[in-house]
Amino acid sequence: MRVLALVKYVPDAQFDRHIDSAEHRMVRTESILSELDEYAVEAALQLKEASAAGSTVVALTVGPEQAVNAVKKALQMGADEGIHVSDPAIAGSDALATSRVLAAAIEKAGPFDVVITGLSSTDAETSLVPAQLAERLSVPLLSFANSVELEGSTLRITRDSDAVSYVLEADLPAVLSVTDQANEPRYPNFKGIMAAKRKTVETLALADLGVSADEVGTAGSRTVVVASEERPARVGGNVITDDGEAGLRLAEFILAQKVL
Repeated sequence: MRVLALVKYVPDAQFDRHIDSAEHRMVRTESILSELDEYAVEAALQLKEASAAGSTVVALTVGPEQAVNAVKKALQMGADEGIHVSDPAIAGSDALATSRVLAAAIEKAGPFDVVITGLSSTDAETSLVPAQLAERLSVPLLSFANSVELEGSTLRITRDSDAVSYVLEADLPAVLSVTDQANEPRYPNFKGIMAAKRKTVETLALADLGVSADEVGTAGSRTVVVASEERPARVGGNVITDDGEAGLRLAEFILAQKVL
């Protein structure tokens, strides 16, 4: 079995996020592997472990030079190989343009059984790429999986809603997206970190994929950010000192805010 886990290098949620005022793009200086993509990597590793010997997990990312760190984290977790698509022209791509690059990279990587993504990226949070990939690759889509089972060449998932659980299945090859309820991502141990140093990461440019610059970036995107501004600074709240009428003043404040 050959499984591709798609990973993304995103701004660390522990820090404030900023938008570049000139390009209207997110600043990615303090970035990490998207937390939600760790569930995709774990799902890929579990499918490999449930399959015959010789199965392979490939971590694939699209992004600037530093984005290779997302692939390296996946390799430390247990992925076998890495692919990093990096080209200046890709900057500014929306979900549609990104899925075009990913589909081309997946096809170049060779035959696959499953392409796995996380629930969404933690920067754009669109959840659009899995469906777009399935369409471009002409394979079934199993999305928002809370659990995953492999039986022969059939992939079966459970998708939970507020009131109902759905059981869906599809024959391989397929595209799969998993939620943060699907598994518990393993933590890279010392052995995995050392082993990752010997694993290969292939770097590809748009020319290697047969994708032209006008198909990606701003030119190839259907959505473009035209303006952005810093979030207003938080203002201090009203402090009510209890002089015997604090309850009355609090009630007046709540009524003034039309909360009640």
